[in-house]
Amino acid sequence: MRLIIAEKPSLARAIAEALPVSPKRQEGAIVCGDTTVTWCLGHLLEQAPPEAYDPADKQWRLDRLPIVPGTWKLAPRTKARGQLAVIRKLIKQAKEVVHAGDPDREGQLLVQEVIEHLKYRGPVMRLLISDLNRPAVSRALAKLRSNQEFQPLFQAAQARSRADWLYGINLTRAWTLTGRQAGFDGVLSVGRVQTPVLGLIVRRDNAIRDFRPHPFYPLWVDLQVEKGQLRAWWAPKEIQPLDDQGRLIDRTPADVLAAQLPGAAGQLTKLDQQEKRQPPPLPYSLSALQVDAARRFGLSAQMVLDICQRLYEQHKLITYPRSDCRYLPEEHLALAQRSLTGACQNDDTLSQWLNGADFSLRSKAWNDKQVGAHHALAPTGKPADFSQLSATEGHVFRLVVRNVMAQFYGPLRTFEVKAEFTLLNEAFRARGQSILDPGWKPLFTTKEEAPPLPPLTQNERCKALGAGVEEKETRPPEPFTDASLIKAMMNIGRYVDDPNVRKTLRDTDGLGTEATRAGIIETLVQRGYLVRKQKALRATKLGSALIAALPSAVSTPERTALWEQRLRAISEQQDDAEAFQHALLDDLRALLNQSDANKLRQSLQTAQGAAGSPAKRTSKPKRRYTKRKSTVGPTKS
Repeated sequence: MRLIIAEKPSLARAIAEALPVSPKRQEGAIVCGDTTVTWCLGHLLEQAPPEAYDPADKQWRLDRLPIVPGTWKLAPRTKARGQLAVIRKLIKQAKEVVHAGDPDREGQLLVQEVIEHLKYRGPVMRLLISDLNRPAVSRALAKLRSNQEFQPLFQAAQARSRADWLYGINLTRAWTLTGRQAGFDGVLSVGRVQTPVLGLIVRRDNAIRDFRPHPFYPLWVDLQVEKGQLRAWWAPKEIQPLDDQGRLIDRTPADVLAAQLPGAAGQLTKLDQQEKRQPPPLPYSLSALQVDAARRFGLSAQMVLDICQRLYEQHKLITYPRSDCRYLPEEHLALAQRSLTGACQNDDTLSQWLNGADFSLRSKAWNDKQVGAHHALAPTGKPADFSQLSATEGHVFRLVVRNVMAQFYGPLRTFEVKAEFTLLNEAFRARGQSILDPGWKPLFTTKEEAPPLPPLTQNERCKALGAGVEEKETRPPEPFTDASLIKAMMNIGRYVDDPNVRKTLRDTDGLGTEATRAGIIETLVQRGYLVRKQKALRATKLGSALIAALPSAVSTPERTALWEQRLRAISEQQDDAEAFQHALLDDLRALLNQSDANKLRQSLQTAQGAAGSPAKRTSKPKRRYTKRKSTVGPTKS
């Protein structure tokens, strides 16, 4: 018997339907002749708790830290025991096992850890499916690969799982027990990704709170040129009172100049005119889709992920959604017209876009070198029944289709002009843009650019018709929203001061992964560290206090983003999982030595932030405890 183990029931059903023998259902599996398809329910196993290694660690005690397992153990999740028993029975009968986890690091871990936990020693093949439509599943079944090829991916995922356990268990226990000493009766959860994300928001909130606005004074002049009129803006020289962004902060020089300008003659001294071609935006990765859907429809990152999972699993309208890639395989280009035609059948907007597409075009999106375990989100070609979709599901589906459709539209061609005029020995600048060919732009409701300028000629004369000074005020940074936070997590190098680290991070995945970013935000909300105020995400007093009390290395992005870089290197056989863990333990011991009850007490007393519910306790602690003993129940971070 050949046993195929899928990551989830929907994937198992899709596989069974694509097999040539009629499927017969049984408890926890589907039998198709000599092939049986079973499934996991997400992770069936989890890292064992500290007390599984030493009963003394059931109690939380500072003098027991760090807790470091000798031989790692996994334990069945409570709700997964029944399905694990089904797989155990089936795997004993199997002569070959096919690993059908999702095509990513976590999918590799999820199924392979079950196979290894059940001590199967026979051959294991790997089935990679990113599209649940029957033709795509059939093609994948015809291209099985040896699971051994994916061993580095498994080692990276396993290293991540163990490192998260070490980091979260030890730091959460340390700061929770330190919190008891400081008078805080609650769990202070620390995690290698969640805490730097919280740190981003706390620092942004602090910048907003500490912001002191100041006025600045832009000066405009309306100019008569040979073929029309335009408005230009004064570019003050450095001798003027300017802020760090070159804005005039004393009105007097602007008023003096504005009074002199009317009727003054000048000349166009610098002229830069060029045609620009902008290719269509690439198809979506999950994070890029979450950013756009949050901006357009106000959807949280978790809502977008949930919608995508339904569009993928339930409706089978899009390909595998938890992808960090924005490119498509080159072989998909030949199928694109058919899949887009199917996807657009039942919607007027999509049909209109389809009518304007030119399928003889080929954009840079079709690139095998940019495609790894996943490719970008794309429609499967199945016609959508919009009566069966919610409004938000329809919105997200259209976005996915649109960004693939845009690949068959020409580039946006614009004519851009930058002009600098000299009047009264001062520089005045104007810029404009005209659209030569809208290309893909009508598919997108993008903001309007600068209006066009009249035709200009280098060195032509001009005359000032009028001038004026505006009074404006600097504005604080915007608070994070789901959209801007996901974007920050994707581009975390922008929030790093060290130029060498920033350069290193430029090509990494950032904070978290496509699959985890939405969940991280929701976890911080549930634990009382963040609250949503309309679209804004704001740190609570508890969240602000925790960040103030932690070593800055725990709450800044450098360490966790470099973790991701090392995990990727392990998956590419360029780093070693054991060396990674040794380095982590050295780091962890140094951090544990920095837990400070006085610092935490001070931060809890002085923290500012939004009102929010404190993190919930999982058990009722005794009122008294010592540094050597605590009865607080363990939590995961």
